[in-house]
Order: sequence, then structure tokens, then C-alpha cells
Amino acid sequence: MTTASPLRPPSARLRLGASRQGGSARRIDGAWWPRSYDLTGELPGLLAGLPHHWGRISSVLVNGAMWSFPQGGMLVEDQVVHLRRTGSPRAEHTVCLLAPGHGRWDLFVVPPAATDAEAERLMAAATPEDPPVGHTA
Repeated sequence: MTTASPLRPPSARLRLGASRQGGSARRIDGAWWPRSYDLTGELPGLLAGLPHHWGRISSVLVNGAMWSFPQGGMLVEDQVVHLRRTGSPRAEHTVCLLAPGHGRWDLFVVPPAATDAEAERLMAAATPEDPPVGHTA
């Protein structure tokens, strides 16, 4: 198990969409633009940037072989976060966050190498309903 650095990570580049209404089909809840595919380095910043009402994220499911992370999980802010990988083509370029008793959120992942203009376009396309919550800087 890996422990995240106790230093405050750089802020997440995150844009969240409108709240999902009960009974709606699964959709993207927001967009995240990590600085790299190193989940150990990126996850603390993402979790710190999420709304408080999402609860404590206990599991993270990433798609694709490009992500680097330790087997099993990591400790983030004195909490174990379980990490898993999937190869599902239905979830390509996404990260799934699970918080027991609170819900599930799917974020579109903007490639770290994207330019500012590309990232802004992709984040806006992933969250078209409402103005952004959080920030993209």
C-alpha cells in the first residue's frame, strides 16, 4: 500500500456537471484533467477538489493500461482508497469514484498532454448542462 504525500497536492483541474436526477441513465458527472497518468500523484489532488457532499471516496476504478498505480490501494488523508483497473471499451477515458452510502461518479479524463484549448473544449463537452463547479485552472 502506498501513502500519498502529506503535502497539499496541486489543485485538481476539475469541472463538474449538473447533479444527476434519480432514475436517469448513467452519464458523465464531470471532467478531470490530470497532469500525468500517475494515479499515486494525481489522486490526492482530485479527491481534495471534490464536493464535500460526495462523501469519502473509498474506491477508484480507472480505465486503460496507461495509468500507473500500486497494487491494491493507497492511503490518502488517513483513508485507504482501493484502486482497480478495467479494460472496458464502454468506460474508455473515464475514472469511476465510489463512496459507500453516497454514490458513484464517473469523470471523463482529459489526456494530460492536451493543450489548454483542447482541455477546455473536452471539459465543456463532457459537462454541457450547467456552468462549472470547481475550477479548471
